[in-house]
Amino acid sequence: MTRLPSGRLIVTVTPNPSVDRTLEVGRIERGAVLRATSTRIDAGGKGVNVTRALVANGHESIAVLPLGGADGEVLSRLLVDGGTPHLPLSTSAGTRTNITLSEPDGTVTKVNAPGAPLDRAEIEALAAETVRALPGAAWLVLCGSLPEGAPVDLYATLTRRGHEVGVKVAVDASGAPLEATLAAQPDLIKPNQAELAELVGHPLAGIDDVIAAAEQVRAAGARAVIVSLGAEGALLVDGSEPVLAVPPPVTARSDVGAGDTLLAGFLAAGGAGAHCLRVGVAWAAAAVALPGTEVPGPDAIDPSAVTVGPARAVSPPPADDPSTSPATL
Repeated sequence: MTRLPSGRLIVTVTPNPSVDRTLEVGRIERGAVLRATSTRIDAGGKGVNVTRALVANGHESIAVLPLGGADGEVLSRLLVDGGTPHLPLSTSAGTRTNITLSEPDGTVTKVNAPGAPLDRAEIEALAAETVRALPGAAWLVLCGSLPEGAPVDLYATLTRRGHEVGVKVAVDASGAPLEATLAAQPDLIKPNQAELAELVGHPLAGIDDVIAAAEQVRAAGARAVIVSLGAEGALLVDGSEPVLAVPPPVTARSDVGAGDTLLAGFLAAGGAGAHCLRVGVAWAAAAVALPGTEVPGPDAIDPSAVTVGPARAVSPPPADDPSTSPATL
């Protein structure tokens, strides 16, 4: 077991982690034999990605996650070899493997395996391990899908447990688990536009619709909302004037995990306000330029290149080179 770091740290929970295998290929053709130009393997899962990004940039974080089977051993080795602090929970079911096919123009095709089921005792152990990690923490980050066997209100329960010990809680999930969390009043949620539309139950046609939906979700319990908007950047709605941060054009290699890196950067910078949104989007833009779910270090991150302003006044800059595009978050 990895020793818990001291001081104010960010604890992440990933109930459904993965081994992420990325193959860089030419143009994908259905039914053809494809030859990869490069391959890589990374520790995966949204919370794991948040912790990896934080640690790569000198911030304290620890990942709580279940591990099982042969791929669980692979994931454990990846975390240890990468210097990623973690609290593993041994499970009877095997950890999943996800496959990403990345094309030269930045198009990514991802195949996610179903998560390993967890029984009631394993869910209770995961919750207990999470609570054990919280003393001294600044944030608890609850991330990703829930595996079979997990109650839909698991994140809501953990949000309340975090608040009981004075820890702020961020949730990056979707569907019923995210909706159930709102009653527990998380300090921050980070849906993308499609996930936000699902949450409010209707399509979102433009920035005004997205802002209105985020305000609706705040009224339902979330104290702040970051909405990742793909090439248009990210929107922050927190009770002040809504703010949009737009990344610069980049040559994209993979957008897998970019939203996780956005959340990591936002929290690392303080977890509130326009400056933190700028930093988060800069982290995400740097991540998009890297293969697989590789996370950027400080030398690759440039917050000054991110355009920030009132959401209704800021628009993304045009990409002059068709081989480049704004980061997809």
